[in-house]
Amino acid sequence: MNIKFSKRSDTIEASEIRELLKLIGNNNIISFGGGLPSEETFPVEEMKVICNEILSDHGGKSMQYSTSEGYDKLRKIIIEIMRERGINTDIDNILIISGSQQGLDLTAKAFIDEGDTIICESPTYLSAINAFKPFYPKFEEIFIDNEGLDPEVLEEKLKNSKNVKFLYTIPDFQNPTGVTLSFERRKSIIELANKYNILIVEDSPYSELNFTGQYLPSLKSLDTEERVIYLSTFSKIVCPGFRIGWICASKEIIKKFVLFRQGSDLHTNIFSQMQITKFFEKYDVKAHIEKNIAIYKNRRDAMLNAIKADFPKEVKYTEPNGGFFLWVTLPTYMDSKDLLKCALKNGIAFISGEAFFPNGGHKNTLRLNYTNINEAKIREGIKILSNVIKENMLPNN
Repeated sequence: MNIKFSKRSDTIEASEIRELLKLIGNNNIISFGGGLPSEETFPVEEMKVICNEILSDHGGKSMQYSTSEGYDKLRKIIIEIMRERGINTDIDNILIISGSQQGLDLTAKAFIDEGDTIICESPTYLSAINAFKPFYPKFEEIFIDNEGLDPEVLEEKLKNSKNVKFLYTIPDFQNPTGVTLSFERRKSIIELANKYNILIVEDSPYSELNFTGQYLPSLKSLDTEERVIYLSTFSKIVCPGFRIGWICASKEIIKKFVLFRQGSDLHTNIFSQMQITKFFEKYDVKAHIEKNIAIYKNRRDAMLNAIKADFPKEVKYTEPNGGFFLWVTLPTYMDSKDLLKCALKNGIAFISGEAFFPNGGHKNTLRLNYTNINEAKIREGIKILSNVIKENMLPNN
């Protein structure tokens, strides 16, 4: 049968991350690959109580169709979360979505025409690239340093690029590098967005998972002209399986997003929305998040200490102050995909770096996740990975 797929489908490729997730349950593999939160942090016992209460209180309504905008009680909770993050908003600025990944899909559908320019950090979140690519944009990459993307480079891109629709950025504990955008650069980026009349898509899944206790203001909190489309999620602070995220944006943008989402999933799972709502109403969520932070910080420390002890000096790496990931840069002659093949033979998985660059290249990079493995396994895995790296380095290096 000759199946006639759309031209758009040619842009879709299998995600290396999704393929490696299949290895997570393999006891013979130590996986630094997927960006999974630890199941130890999931509120399983609390959810047993909550599920019974929802069914008792709401019965069949908890299983019924619901509004596209989201469950109002949860939207009001999100308003309070946003206020704690320095963002004053109201219910009409909030759209509950099926994970913040849906926010990227809606953004692409609402804003990208073929040939438009998207400016993004480089490297950047792989699934954002995959959400945008089917709409045939041109990606302008800004390589990041230890303070994030450089506003001077951004201004050059804005001066010299045509049809720039938005800047996509992950300011806090960026995926895949773990880097955080500095405060001065945040202010400059907002000023440039105002000057050049562009939108900013601020992806903020990790901001609560801060290991230092020193929080920087979001771009959205600095936004005075409603240019920032803010995406966030409960996946990292509660659990990912419920698929509950949200968008905070201007009312005009939210209305447009609602129309697009009605053509896909109609609304987010209402039972899951009620579960998250009850969790915030009944339990100390701040204490829950602090517990998560303690677990992840210990694992970050274990990975960094092991890397410092075992990796060759030619290998460079980031030192994140929160989030899920750190980024490794190998000598330029090395290819992390070839290294991955050798690592898998030795029971180690990671994500090779090239997929995180919209226009390809940079084969000597890789991403490591530390949140879903205990400290002993992290130390064991880094020791093995270090040996694999050394075996694949050129002599005299």
